[in-house]
Amino acid sequence: MEGDWIVPDWKAPAGVGAAVSTRWGPGVSEGPYGRLNLGLRSGDDLAAVEVNRRALAEALELSAPPLWLRQVHGIAVIESTAAGDDEPVADASVARGPGQALAILTADCLPVLFVSADGQTIGAAHAGWRGLAAGVLENTVATMAADGVQAWLGPAIGASSYEVGEEVRAAFVDGDACAALAFVSTRPGHWHCDLYLLARRRLATAGVSQVSGGGFDTLTDERLYSYRRDGANSGRFASLIWTDA
Repeated sequence: MEGDWIVPDWKAPAGVGAAVSTRWGPGVSEGPYGRLNLGLRSGDDLAAVEVNRRALAEALELSAPPLWLRQVHGIAVIESTAAGDDEPVADASVARGPGQALAILTADCLPVLFVSADGQTIGAAHAGWRGLAAGVLENTVATMAADGVQAWLGPAIGASSYEVGEEVRAAFVDGDACAALAFVSTRPGHWHCDLYLLARRRLATAGVSQVSGGGFDTLTDERLYSYRRDGANSGRFASLIWTDA
């Protein structure tokens, strides 16, 4: 149904699909989590979340269940063939060949989707400020080891809604003075932070010149979950990329 999904505005190769779920998709979660909450650790009923995940895969007609991750704001990247667990601990994943699906859960952090020029290698990364500063995007591109990688920046908290302190600014500016362009002072020791600009700088450093997406603000977009807006009652939405079987 219209409004259930956000479709990336990029030119992905044939045989590669991508979508971002919204809270209004085909799910059964109730109360503040309603409807399509996909986060097992969000405080929602676990059985409802499992139903939601199956409904998501069915609605998108995925040829395989997505590889879900237990995200920890780190920089580990796992290949789908080495996943093993139902939810391996990692903040990014890479898959090769047909019939693969990857998923990233967020509720303000930045999800980034990747695809190689030939469509044979896909990637997905969770880039909260800690992972972004530590190199999760660069690690994902390096693990893909593919030519002509392009990236799409999914829904994250917008700069005008995201005030941070000195710790966050220093994590970027200490290693890249030009990253200061992504911070606008709001009051002593505090800045608005532009995750999209920071991600574009990191991707450029990793050799990714084709970058699209951005321009979202999860805090103000009622279609999307936002931890900063809703706190402990926030669900999680998914950014997915897959290859046809």
